[in-house]
Amino acid sequence: MADALLDPRTIRELAAELDLRPTKQRGQNFVHDANTVRRIVAASGITPDDVVLEIGPGLGSLTLGLLEQAAHVHVVEIESSLARRLPRTVAERLPAASERLTVTEADALDVTDLPGPQPTAVVANLPYNVSVPVLLHVLARWDSIRTGLVMVQLEVADRLVAPPGSKVYGVPSVKLAWYADAARVGTVPPKVFWPVPNVDSGLVRMTRREPPATTATRQQVFAVVDAAFAQRRKMLRGALAGLFGSSAAASEALEAAGVDPQARGEVIDVAAFARIAERLPGAPA
Repeated sequence: MADALLDPRTIRELAAELDLRPTKQRGQNFVHDANTVRRIVAASGITPDDVVLEIGPGLGSLTLGLLEQAAHVHVVEIESSLARRLPRTVAERLPAASERLTVTEADALDVTDLPGPQPTAVVANLPYNVSVPVLLHVLARWDSIRTGLVMVQLEVADRLVAPPGSKVYGVPSVKLAWYADAARVGTVPPKVFWPVPNVDSGLVRMTRREPPATTATRQQVFAVVDAAFAQRRKMLRGALAGLFGSSAAASEALEAAGVDPQARGEVIDVAAFARIAERLPGAPA
């Protein structure tokens, strides 16, 4: 089945047929190297039992690789010409898999339902400009997703997997940790993409786990996270003063949650943010 995957010549032919000019606005960089596609599929750990959700399939490089391995692949594509062409590309190159592909033409951030079998894994080359919001939306919406692997800009990959205390630990790190354990499992050079981006990409592997045990809602926890990092240099008692009504009230809540009021957000793990959120005015006891 090696010839099912797309090569650079086929990518350019498809792009010419569609009069496609990849745009920075949509973060379009298409993988044209079959070995990279196989590496991504292998690193994702998907099995023949998995139903995969792919965001932004583009011309179908990764889609074909996923269809070789998974039971079913859902793709969400915002670009109408790409969404319409993909089923034909699959029919031409991997005809036996056509029935196992479902295409949804939409902005991924607007998708809340998928027809047919629900996804158990997310595997995607995420557009650079919306990678974090899309990933968090997908994990929030489909708790059926147990594993995942996303390719994102290397700097974003490092932020997603950063531990507390790291220089790049921040909002994406904490919010992803709410849903899953995450690790960087590889890098991808610019030369395997068309057009060639000016940055390396990183592969982030995720395994779903239960969020911290807490009486606070996810929305409350995330509100605390957002406030804590809105002004990184502020101590938590100052950064959270707006949520709690005053710096003194924030200090009291932080101490009750077992957190130093003089600490900063970048040293606090997701469980501690959840304990702080339990102290918010109006939070359930």
